[in-house]
Amino acid sequence: MVDAHRTFVIVGGGLAGAKAAETLRSEGFSGRVILIGDERDHPYERPPLSKGYLGGKEDRDSVFVHETAWYAGADVELHLGQPVTALNREARSVELGDGTVIHYDKLLLATGAEPRRLDIPGTDLAGVHHLRRLAHADRLRNVLAALGRDNGHLVIAGAGWIGLEVAAAARGYGAEVTVVEPEATPLLKVIGPELGQIFTDLHSDHGVRFHFGGRLTEIVGQDGMVLAVRTDDGEEHPAHDVLAAIGAAPRAALAEAAGLEIAPREQGGGIAVDASLRTSDPHIFAAGDAANVAHPLLGTRLRVEHWANALNSGPAAARAMLGQDVSYDRVPYFFSDQYDLGLEYSGWAPPGSYDQVVIRGDAGKREFIAFWLKDHKVLAGMNVNVWDVTETVQELIRAGQPVDPDALADPSVPLESLI
Repeated sequence: MVDAHRTFVIVGGGLAGAKAAETLRSEGFSGRVILIGDERDHPYERPPLSKGYLGGKEDRDSVFVHETAWYAGADVELHLGQPVTALNREARSVELGDGTVIHYDKLLLATGAEPRRLDIPGTDLAGVHHLRRLAHADRLRNVLAALGRDNGHLVIAGAGWIGLEVAAAARGYGAEVTVVEPEATPLLKVIGPELGQIFTDLHSDHGVRFHFGGRLTEIVGQDGMVLAVRTDDGEEHPAHDVLAAIGAAPRAALAEAAGLEIAPREQGGGIAVDASLRTSDPHIFAAGDAANVAHPLLGTRLRVEHWANALNSGPAAARAMLGQDVSYDRVPYFFSDQYDLGLEYSGWAPPGSYDQVVIRGDAGKREFIAFWLKDHKVLAGMNVNVWDVTETVQELIRAGQPVDPDALADPSVPLESLI
């Protein structure tokens, strides 16, 4: 009966917010649950936006977290298409764009991230795209199909996960693709230089052209349409459309304006939370892409932008809001699909944090597991076209014990025996 008079508000209509609302109800919370999203679409998952839905292999309805009727059935109040414009911590209230004020007992900020923008001439042209929201994917899907029909050119700025997945989708439609990347290999800040060549070869085999060591300096257009791009090393590439895939920034402005602690930029930025996902205000929690967690397993602050983090941190924050003892120590995890290559990555091993990369299997055939080690301890593992090993890889990371690199590289030695 105490719960019935309490109001829990969730700001953010993505996967983290939707799963938090679901968890509040499944854990027995009987008070008001209000979910506020600035998009008109119901909460959806983001991986299909650069994978199955974008590539035309999944339909639009497949992206949604719940069926529309679920929210009314679970008595979750939705405010869609409404941004939260102000957070008043003293009054414990949020104000919406239309002036509506909603009071809360506990608040969850699941505000996500937004794509970084190119700061060069020509970004106002009609053929310049970003990919973060479902509306972006709707538009880009049609663009890729048209480019494929007309033998058109797509230039992608950035060879990160989004850039490479969109490149694969575009080639699936038959579009010409050029990827411009300032580093020497794709994914340098994620998997390091040792494995980047594998993704260069993969995409090159499928007809993608790479321009490494350059940055876009101008998008050239005429009559509002894209004609070409120029790079800082003097090159020019034909283009009918351009995708900016240069990363994402946490949406923390609301929290910052309200005086909540914000993590340093060198630690990923975002809303600083402890291991229970609580912010510097005991009544406010944060989850998903916007949250920067004091990670108890890894011993560092970490902001993770991947699907699994939204899937798991939303429910964890909901339980913490209910007063349960929560320690969010999940091993970071993500997956990617590009052409006939599928992979799963577990752990955290940014460049400079490891001293050895061990390959188990055949990298040439793109069937292997890569391990990143420091002092013979496994920091991260990535299985490529090898399946049902993620749980074991994560156990190796959690164990934090030295492992014989030769045994780790030997497929005849069961991984389980190394834990």
